Amino acid sequence: MRFPLLGLATLITLPAFAEPQITNLPTSQLDWQTTPEGVAFAALEGNRFESAYMAMVRLPAGLASPPHVKTANMFGIVVEGEMTHVAHVNPQTAPVLSAGAFYKIPKDLPHVSSCVSDVPCVAFLYQDGQFDFLPVGQP
Repeated sequence: MRFPLLGLATLITLPAFAEPQITNLPTSQLDWQTTPEGVAFAALEGNRFESAYMAMVRLPAGLASPPHVKTANMFGIVVEGEMTHVAHVNPQTAPVLSAGAFYKIPKDLPHVSSCVSDVPCVAFLYQDGQFDFLPVGQP
């Protein structure tokens, strides 16, 4: 018995699928982009102005943001420095977050974020939607 299609099958090449790759990005290779306010972002995954993203963020020592909201949830892990995130204007009552600490800022929640250490604060961020920073009156 002959199988004529078997010969044809050997001529068809299947598309090559990329093997999954591990991404290793040493800190020396982070591409920091600094805003006019002095906050720096280094993209890790995604475009923060278009969709969900992951990035490193660096705040200057002593910086406190104005009260603002975001239209997507933000999740962070402090890597360096000490930060506070409060849903009211008295940052002295907020827990101080140091390296290894986790925080979540729910979307639409007016808040103030601060770097309360003497050194710049660095955090890993994941936001489940595009980045925005919408100033609000005092929360």
